[in-house]
Amino acid sequence: MPAHTGSAPLRTPGEDTPPPGRKAPSPGRDAPSHGREAPPTEPGPQHHEPDLRHHGDAEVRGADDGLTDLAVNVRTGTPPAWLKAEIAASLGGLAAYPDGRAARRAVAARHGLPVERVLLTSGAAEAFVLIARAVRARRPVVVHPQFTEPEAALRDAGHDVGRVLLDAHDGFRLDPAAVPEEADLVVVGNPTNPTSVLHPADTLALLARPGRTLVVDEAFMDAVPGEREALAGRTDLPGLVVLRSLTKTWGLAGLRIGYVLAAPDTVASLERAQPLWPVSSPALAAAEACCTPRALAEAEAAAGEIAVDRAHLLARLGEFGQLRAAGPAEGPFVLIRLPDADAVRTALRARGFAVRRGDTFPGLGPGWLRLAVRDRATTDRFAAALGKVLR
Repeated sequence: MPAHTGSAPLRTPGEDTPPPGRKAPSPGRDAPSHGREAPPTEPGPQHHEPDLRHHGDAEVRGADDGLTDLAVNVRTGTPPAWLKAEIAASLGGLAAYPDGRAARRAVAARHGLPVERVLLTSGAAEAFVLIARAVRARRPVVVHPQFTEPEAALRDAGHDVGRVLLDAHDGFRLDPAAVPEEADLVVVGNPTNPTSVLHPADTLALLARPGRTLVVDEAFMDAVPGEREALAGRTDLPGLVVLRSLTKTWGLAGLRIGYVLAAPDTVASLERAQPLWPVSSPALAAAEACCTPRALAEAEAAAGEIAVDRAHLLARLGEFGQLRAAGPAEGPFVLIRLPDADAVRTALRARGFAVRRGDTFPGLGPGWLRLAVRDRATTDRFAAALGKVLR
């Protein structure tokens, strides 16, 4: 694998000479949206390398019990009691090594796939590491802004990672032409964290081609009513790898359970990169339970509630003229842009609300914040606090 050199900055039109002390970016690297040579969405990110290891839990870690968490995208009130009972029932078998066959069959049935196309993982985060280590790629590209762990895993594995930076001015929409032709590994989220954009399935399908691995992170797809635009279950697209997580909807961040859906040879290659027994027995029990008709119906109902709560959040945010929400938002979170966002974030924390900073996402900058969608009462309390801060 090529040695890691980091990600090169974008060039502005007419910029033929790199800044002193910096290599010129290689062809196809860091292409902006629609393939245009243009600056990123906000001045500054090309001169500041974001902290790819910063995640929302850092905003609430060590906080007192009075802090309302709008920084982490895990659904509140989870896991439900019936799921806790299923997990607890598995504890009697902890003396035995985990056996993932039943959970793997359940996931396969849930998506209408043969078991050979399913790999269970210790959360979706492990899947990114497996892909970075097991998939041979000479020109990996990550579409940003999005969850930063895929790029971090690729860089840790020694890859030189290219970036496609989508533009806020056209709603962070993806034009397949923006992805370099030579890219043989492409990673994109759908719906995308942190922008909350839901890319059309047909648009993403245009990125698939022989000789390219297309990784679509669908960690939040079960929070979209009807899971419209999902690629999970598709077998007609060459090189497609879909990642799912049970963390967000079911409140299982501490249990670590997710899965990969891909062609059998890809699954086998990723499985060889895994340690033995990578998923615990309680996590396997949770995976099986979350694939039942009852669980799927509950997840669909929750997705509908999230859509209603998100509309209320956007309506309240619309009351503040100095603030703009990226959209249309389709995930369980909203990305906003406002002046002095970092100072606002600090002031909100002093008033009891933790929100996610945006400057750690490539393609964004210090003017962005991400807000998790919560119930309407929580949103109203937050809007009151935000109004006082902005005044």
